[in-house]
Amino acid sequence: MDFQHTSVLLREAVEALITNPDGIYVDCTLGGGGHSAAITKKLSPKGWLIGVDQDPAAVRAGQARLSDAACQTTFIRSNFQELNAILDELEIDMVDGVLFDLGVSSHQLDVAERGFSYMQDGPLDMRMNPEDPLSALKVVNEYSEERLAGIIFEYGEERWGRRIARAIAARRSAGPIRTTAELADVIKRAIPAAARREGPHPAKRTFQAIRIEVNNELGILRAAFNGAADRLKPGGRLRAITFHSLEDRLT
Repeated sequence: MDFQHTSVLLREAVEALITNPDGIYVDCTLGGGGHSAAITKKLSPKGWLIGVDQDPAAVRAGQARLSDAACQTTFIRSNFQELNAILDELEIDMVDGVLFDLGVSSHQLDVAERGFSYMQDGPLDMRMNPEDPLSALKVVNEYSEERLAGIIFEYGEERWGRRIARAIAARRSAGPIRTTAELADVIKRAIPAAARREGPHPAKRTFQAIRIEVNNELGILRAAFNGAADRLKPGGRLRAITFHSLEDRLT
């Protein structure tokens, strides 16, 4: 499947980011290249767009989508926590703007084999970088019940975290939980029927929590933001698009 991703707040984010059409800008979450494409359209031939993503599919898609950009482009497969090292390698001291579009991409959700979605059946994975050693399979089947409960409560802000962790521990005692459908069913059964009738899908918060744990999303954010701010030119801008309160607190 081609890498497709619907860019959120596209116009608002890009217009708030660009201050100098000849400047250097970093899209730290390249994804499908939507924001990067919009950035390049505002840059002159002297401008430079650097696209970063740890997902190899995203890097390939970005390269293809922006192959005819008028400005200079560079694509790097890496985690945005390595921004300082990336800029050092490119011999760039300071940049004019940095953009973060946080969370999971629509492409990653749409491809069942990536294991991100509770709406599709696929192997438990959730790794944004497919080469990382920690996957959802390991978190779900090897973390202690207590540790799972803490993650689900803290990262998912799920009030039923202890019940869900207890249900996961009971289910895996009969054999590993290997698919997203199996996990979603365990979560659904753990939540009281009355609570299931209200709010989002009963598995949404737990899947979010496990994904954050697998990819260490919150652990790298603060350092990434501070590092990006240190590399901004005077008057440069850092923009972050967030989707839940845990990210909001760090921005």
